[in-house]
Amino acid sequence: MAAWLGLLWLLEAVDVASGHALDTYGIAPREPGELRDVIPAAFLHYGWDHLIANSMPLLVLGFLAALSGLRRFFSVVALITVASGLGVWLTAPAHSVTAGASGVVFGLFGYLLIRGFVDRRAVDVVIGLLVGVVYGSILWGVLPTTEGISWQGHLFGLLGGVLAAFVFRRTDPAA
Repeated sequence: MAAWLGLLWLLEAVDVASGHALDTYGIAPREPGELRDVIPAAFLHYGWDHLIANSMPLLVLGFLAALSGLRRFFSVVALITVASGLGVWLTAPAHSVTAGASGVVFGLFGYLLIRGFVDRRAVDVVIGLLVGVVYGSILWGVLPTTEGISWQGHLFGLLGGVLAAFVFRRTDPAA
């Protein structure tokens, strides 16, 4: 997770140094050519404040999700990234551009919240409950309450995380 965050911070530094040249990889809704930006948009941010806001939750939630194995973790993050990005592409307001790791943050939150119940593993249920207590207030972010904040990315990231818990569930509870 530290390496991933390092990459996000490096990309933001490159973006700032290049006069925000990387911002073109954000997702502009319903433009077919923008589908190629669904993945890179999750690695880019619109300023340091945006990146700082995502860093700690991404570090903590990503670390907890990765405890179940890196292959599973990368599969979960890939599904969340695609779900969040496609949701933005389909539903964001016209003439907007969306980027950021918040969809992944919300997806990891949703994934961790229900993974234990889906896998029927007590330790993961406890982790999910703790995640719910510590980060539960982020659920307000799926509501269209703040102009300029992609509630669509948050909502579809969350849904992608829930879907990932089912798609990548363990069939052996002891595993």
